[in-house]
Amino acid sequence: MTQGMGQDGNDPQGNDPQGGGRQGDGPWPNSPEGDDPQGSGPYNSGPHGGSPYGSGPHGPNGPYGNGPYGGGPSGPHGGGPYGWGGWTPPPPPPRPGVIPLAPLGLGDILGGAFATMGRYAKPLFGLTALVYGAALVAVAAALAVAYGTVGERLHRVIDTATAYDIDPAWEDIRPLLIAFGCVWVFGMLTLLAANALVLAACPAIVQNAVLGRPATLGATARRAAVRAPAVLGTAALSWLIALVPLVLFVGGFTAAVASFATWGDYAPAPWLIPLGLLGALACAPLAIWLWVRFSLAPAVAVIESHGPVAALRRSTALVRTAWWRIFGISLLASVMAGVAALVIQQVVNSLGVFPAALDPTTTGSDPGAGEVLIVVAGYLLLATLAQFISQIISTTFPQLVLTLLYVDQRIRKENLAPTLAAAAARPPV
Repeated sequence: MTQGMGQDGNDPQGNDPQGGGRQGDGPWPNSPEGDDPQGSGPYNSGPHGGSPYGSGPHGPNGPYGNGPYGGGPSGPHGGGPYGWGGWTPPPPPPRPGVIPLAPLGLGDILGGAFATMGRYAKPLFGLTALVYGAALVAVAAALAVAYGTVGERLHRVIDTATAYDIDPAWEDIRPLLIAFGCVWVFGMLTLLAANALVLAACPAIVQNAVLGRPATLGATARRAAVRAPAVLGTAALSWLIALVPLVLFVGGFTAAVASFATWGDYAPAPWLIPLGLLGALACAPLAIWLWVRFSLAPAVAVIESHGPVAALRRSTALVRTAWWRIFGISLLASVMAGVAALVIQQVVNSLGVFPAALDPTTTGSDPGAGEVLIVVAGYLLLATLAQFISQIISTTFPQLVLTLLYVDQRIRKENLAPTLAAAAARPPV
């Protein structure tokens, strides 16, 4: 039985032990086998459910009348060119939301992602801004605590280095490294948690966007909070699996460059340099291959309510036979988001807010610790704002595309379109 697309309920895995589906457990059907009263599978007769868009819930001969695409009973094509009334082109697939309920092309996926960003801007960007804003506040609070602890030493180190041109003592530098190292670790953990919430929110929004249903910020936040641990688990496991070849790649490349730069023609083993480069080049494709195989796991973890390991397995099954397509579309989405984020960063950094306070030349040739901190804090504020906006775009858009790729794979492999059409036709509960 194919995996369902249910929401969280009494069954954490989204499986109905009775095989009947939970009609009131969310807009997406829990089990694709649950809508068939005859017990012959989710999409009735035929290996793929008869017509491309199902034949069970839409009548005995396809969704649009007699024959697979309607048009009357006459003619070899159900009222085709040689039947009564001439040839009737097949109607377009149903489109209750941001995408047509049919196998998706590149334009459908990108257009669906942009349409989701436009129609669901409040829950999508509002929740993302709240999550990353809370993360920034938490990191700023940790930074303030660290500054309050070692602020005096920081002033002494800056004054010693700038006013007296003397290297600071290690006894003064070590507490600074420890304090701000702890802040860095805390910031990384906070960012991971924030990313998990955002990655969980995107599939939750796409669920409603595909069916053309509204999504509120509160409902999206609750859904994302419930599934965020599973999404974080899938991200951690996929990164750990892909980290091994990635570390080998970076290590081999670094070792080769360092050997060449250090020894040059006098290297004791020159053959290690090309060997390290070849090993690095061999490991990089493996890491990319693994990342693409697991790229649909966050969507699976949210929509199908799977745990991390089951989500990775499910993603692997969905990506099989479509690796290159998913790789190309997801790479294009990442490049588009990266370019947009870079443009935004450049625009924000070029605003020049408070130029007099941020220009180091206005502080004189011998600035004090307070003046240096003002300049650094100003630039950090602008850089943080630019990074904040860029992070929102670079995180949400690729994940929306990946979630739509997940829906597309289920439509192609599991004929999910008629089940989604039936779910969209039912009123929300």
